[in-house]
Amino acid sequence: MSRVFLWTLLGGALLMSTGCIVGPNYKRPSAPAAPAFKEAPPPDFKEAEAQGWKLAQPGDAYMKGKWWEVYQDPALNALEEQVAISNQNVQQFEAQYRQAKAAVRVARAALFPTVSTAPAISFAQSGSATSSVAGTGVATGGTSAVRQLYNLPVDVSWEPDLWGAIRRGIASAADTAVAAAADIENAKLLYQAELAQDYFQLHGADADIDLLRRTEASYKEYLELTRNRFTAGIASDLDVAQAETQLYGAQTSLIDLGSTRAQLEHAIAILTGKAPVEVDVAEKPLATLPPPVPIGVPSLLLQRRPDIAAAERRVAAANEQIGIAIAAFYPNLTLSAGGGLENSSLAKWFTWPSRFWSVGPSLSETLFDAGRRAGVVAEQRAAYDATVATYRQTVLTALQQVEDNLAALRVLEIESAKVDETIQAATRELSVSTDQYKAGIQNYLTVILAQATLLAAERTKVDLLSRRLTSSVLLIEALGGGWDTSRLPDARDVTR
Repeated sequence: MSRVFLWTLLGGALLMSTGCIVGPNYKRPSAPAAPAFKEAPPPDFKEAEAQGWKLAQPGDAYMKGKWWEVYQDPALNALEEQVAISNQNVQQFEAQYRQAKAAVRVARAALFPTVSTAPAISFAQSGSATSSVAGTGVATGGTSAVRQLYNLPVDVSWEPDLWGAIRRGIASAADTAVAAAADIENAKLLYQAELAQDYFQLHGADADIDLLRRTEASYKEYLELTRNRFTAGIASDLDVAQAETQLYGAQTSLIDLGSTRAQLEHAIAILTGKAPVEVDVAEKPLATLPPPVPIGVPSLLLQRRPDIAAAERRVAAANEQIGIAIAAFYPNLTLSAGGGLENSSLAKWFTWPSRFWSVGPSLSETLFDAGRRAGVVAEQRAAYDATVATYRQTVLTALQQVEDNLAALRVLEIESAKVDETIQAATRELSVSTDQYKAGIQNYLTVILAQATLLAAERTKVDLLSRRLTSSVLLIEALGGGWDTSRLPDARDVTR
């Protein structure tokens, strides 16, 4: 009768462990999203292409991973490939992912029985005994023998997952591991985008260096002109001093750019996981125009941003913690069994009479805890609400980043066109003022002002091109690069 009861109880526990889960079921929280971006491309597609805009298309190769290839720069491609392999911050996130995967296996182990053993050999001896011989008053003494005991126990215990706490713990750990996988992709995107920005800024500095070298050569010619005119008595020494000031100022700016370029080159080296001495980026003036960037609609950010995917999985993990806290209100069933061999003789240790065993279930329930469990449930619900807020804020930040860089590209393109007009006018101004100075109609100050205006406009053009390329990189990053949620591992992947 007792055996029938035991097996019935065990079967019922098994049934309940696979079919009863308390707590809220997870439902993905709503996220703020508009049907279109505020900074949308022009309605006419041909006009959009002419202005550098492009709607997202499924066949866009650079939306499938290696987004940097859209810039068609082999040197940039080679540097970007090293980020995922050697960047130490990425390696840190990959280690955290492996740690999260191991935590899933730890949580999953609670579904199965625990088997333990503790073999032991003990030696014992009782104290000596004395007695008196009747009628003589003589005491006699005795000693007890040393007793040996050989013990080989095996204990089995198992707590069926009656209310789903263990399964929710596994799901929570799995969601956390998936979020960690998304963190890896987010780190790669972040540092690859940072490298591309540094790369374009470095070549923007190269363009400034090239411009200042040409300016230096021009200013030397002007200095030679003023010296010749001074020698001929046509110009004053003031003209020579002004020409020297212009030249030395340009040379100072040229020297200063060397520091900027070196720092950007060092930053690129660190992003690729190398020491600065190991990386040399060839000098090349910036000339690349921003490429068309697939935009799509705001809702695509939910699939293409790894940080949004990570935030959403952490919401799911927090939801499981609520269920775990609620399960604490229900009783726990523990099934335990023990057995083994025990004998005082080593030769008879493995004989059938040496066996022993015990088996039995136990049920435990907390009757009073002064509101502790209710407090834990409230704590986990608040933690869940916090993760939902973080998720929604991540989506809003993503929308802002896309809008910011769409606006930047639009404004900078218009500004670049206006700077081109400024350069044309400043070039004509310098030519006219130079001719007038040679003819003695204007003083040299007019030439200096024209030179300064032209140099400032040309440097602004270089800066705008660097900013446009940087904004295009930031836009691609804001759109998720070439990543999408289909590349995330599932629960089965993280338990292996």
